[in-house]
Amino acid sequence: MRVTQRVKKILDGYEGENPGTKANIARIMMHGKLGGTGKAVILPVDQGFEHGPARSFAPNPPAYDPLYHYQLALDAGLNAYAAPLGMIAAGADTYAGAIPTILKLNSSNSLATTKDQAVTGSVADALRLGCSAIGFTIYPGSDYAFDQMEELRALAEEAKDCGLAVVVWSYPRGPDLDKAGETALDICAYAAHMAALLGAHIIKVKPPTAVISLEAAKKVYAEQRIDTSTLAKRVEHVIQCTFAGRRIVIFSGGETNKDTEGFLAEIRELRDGGAFGSIIGRNTFQRPREEALAMLAKVIEIYQGKA
Repeated sequence: MRVTQRVKKILDGYEGENPGTKANIARIMMHGKLGGTGKAVILPVDQGFEHGPARSFAPNPPAYDPLYHYQLALDAGLNAYAAPLGMIAAGADTYAGAIPTILKLNSSNSLATTKDQAVTGSVADALRLGCSAIGFTIYPGSDYAFDQMEELRALAEEAKDCGLAVVVWSYPRGPDLDKAGETALDICAYAAHMAALLGAHIIKVKPPTAVISLEAAKKVYAEQRIDTSTLAKRVEHVIQCTFAGRRIVIFSGGETNKDTEGFLAEIRELRDGGAFGSIIGRNTFQRPREEALAMLAKVIEIYQGKA
């Protein structure tokens, strides 16, 4: 695998990591149509756990099959595929070595009444299945955030000792955050910074809105004239908050959007703000396969600077 100068520069930001971990970050960043560009598009399929099978896959029934997602990610030329244990295991042999995989080690479900996640996989599972990284969700702001952070610390330490990369979904949720607060700029930036402090190599957050949620933060954002006027400027600020751009930050694609042009316009703003890429689940696998492939091709062109 030839590693480009752009990816080498990204790896330089991860001082203190062992060669095995850096090699797995490189595998993700060098794979697919965006390989070597410093950008990444990843397919995550943990929604069956989070929302239920029918809500996730009924809009496109072939997606009930775990192998469908491996093939979709491969045919679209994506950088990696992320999913919980059962989904990864179902195609791990058939697609061994075909695409970097990320084993999601914790999950919630829509039947639960708490803002928490159960640990549903292990580092040993990730190694056995040939994964390049583990994935883990934290809910900054929830009553269980400290427990999740401690779980992540232990799993990340084990993963890094084994040469795996660590991907963190950092989603603010909790009793003191309303819906607007969960995607507010100050909260998203804070969540991304926490993930970086916890040792994440790749950080996933939601695209931030112009809302400033914390009273203590409003004064600072106003006094320092932090630009919140466009999504691109807000993304630039989130990137700044992850060690001045020394960490790979990718942004979620959200629920299926019927307005494809609006969705692609958002991707352009993410790119213009310096996002390292996108992690797009329902907006791809809930569409018919050919439509999903066409849309992902456009997303990749945008990150390539061609659209």
